Amino acid sequence: MKSDEIMDVALRRGFIFPSSEIYGGISGFYDYGHLGTLMRKKWENEWRRHYLGLHPNFFEIDATHIMPRNVFVGSGHLENFNDPLTECEKCHSRFRADHLVEEFLERSAEGMSADEMSRLLKESNIPCPKCGGHLLDVKMFNMMFEIAVGATGESEVAYLRPETAQGAFLAFKRSFNTLRGKLPMGLAIVGRAYRNEISPRQGFYRLREFNQAELQIFFDPDTIEEHPEFDTIKDVKLRMFPLQNRSSGEVDDITASDLNKNYGIPKFYIYHLAKIQEFYLDKMNIPRELFRFRELSEDERAFYNKIHWDVEVYTESLGGYKEMGGLHYRTDHDLGGHQNASGERLDVNIDGKKFVPHVLELSFGVDRNFWTLLDIFYKDEGDRKVISLPKEVAPFRAGVFPLQKKEDLEKVAKTVYDNLRQCYDIFYDDSGSIGRRYRRQDEIGTPYGITIDFQTLEDNTVTIRERDSMNQHRVKIEDIWKNI
Repeated sequence: MKSDEIMDVALRRGFIFPSSEIYGGISGFYDYGHLGTLMRKKWENEWRRHYLGLHPNFFEIDATHIMPRNVFVGSGHLENFNDPLTECEKCHSRFRADHLVEEFLERSAEGMSADEMSRLLKESNIPCPKCGGHLLDVKMFNMMFEIAVGATGESEVAYLRPETAQGAFLAFKRSFNTLRGKLPMGLAIVGRAYRNEISPRQGFYRLREFNQAELQIFFDPDTIEEHPEFDTIKDVKLRMFPLQNRSSGEVDDITASDLNKNYGIPKFYIYHLAKIQEFYLDKMNIPRELFRFRELSEDERAFYNKIHWDVEVYTESLGGYKEMGGLHYRTDHDLGGHQNASGERLDVNIDGKKFVPHVLELSFGVDRNFWTLLDIFYKDEGDRKVISLPKEVAPFRAGVFPLQKKEDLEKVAKTVYDNLRQCYDIFYDDSGSIGRRYRRQDEIGTPYGITIDFQTLEDNTVTIRERDSMNQHRVKIEDIWKNI
């Protein structure tokens, strides 16, 4: 299976591995190795460059991971952040009931109540996947991690954040004032979030401790039908999978203008759809046919999301299209909820107009995107395994190889290595045959191999080998920069 092949490379080469592995670990927790950390941080930096570059008033902040209980009263997480739990009467294993419905009955459980899922499990005689025992009635399980802050006996109940978004909402008032009271204003947070998943499945796709990259755009709701840059994307064809296409499974290419005219989607929302697609197709090199926006029904989306399209990419190792992120029009639900719960005014006054800003959220799962890039660009070509990652996110930009362990070759190779590593992550390898060294770098996604040989000593040129084509050409040492 492709998932096993990718995991083999990931473990063997140092992309990811189970956390606390020598003690057996806990499902849903993974560590990033040296290659995975390099690759993830590069993806995050490309995300920052792209999305924070959409407007001069978009900035990144860094909020705490631990927040007091009342934050999640105001956000609604204590009441609504639940998953359906069922337990085996015999072995006491616990499962997400909606996953069992989808797995055994091949139908979606989106929008079903706990009672409806209980009835369906019973009527369909769905057994415990582990021992075949009887499954108990479904109950709703809150997924937040509760912790105690303070000394014993004086502790305050707090929670690990289940999403990065709340940090941006809580920072809104202070940020709005320090940024001179202008809208739209974007606050991005790239970092960890925590969810006590009932039964994490699909390896690296659903984790209990995970990374998110989210941008909350605060704006005047009266301006949702406009965007100053809309004309630059009006003819862009977007890969849309609307509700009416569920039965056919077909994805439509619809221009931004037609989405506005025929589907009634606001221009402010559509502009950001186009920029999300641009990121995936142009920056991450995702094949167009593997990408789509999937519309969620009223039952599927959160009640406060007025418009919700998921960002999906076909991921073979996970069995089909999988959610990588989403674009959510959250209205004033978030600021309004925190205003009511805290008693702190979060409305604004712009040119005499008072209102609570609305929020457009661009939300992405970093780990899911990381795995999907490995999935899409991994190939087993028989005589070599290669991950053809875009050079912007590859762990190393190039490998530097002295042809032999000769002092004069190694001296030049180390000079080339030292110069290049001022701007790029570069790998130095002088062990084994040159072909074997190429193959090692192919397997971890390094786009270029730079070989210093005896001709280098004569004319100051090196051989550059391209990972995907395996073509080689010679360039002057001073021109390496132009070729990688």
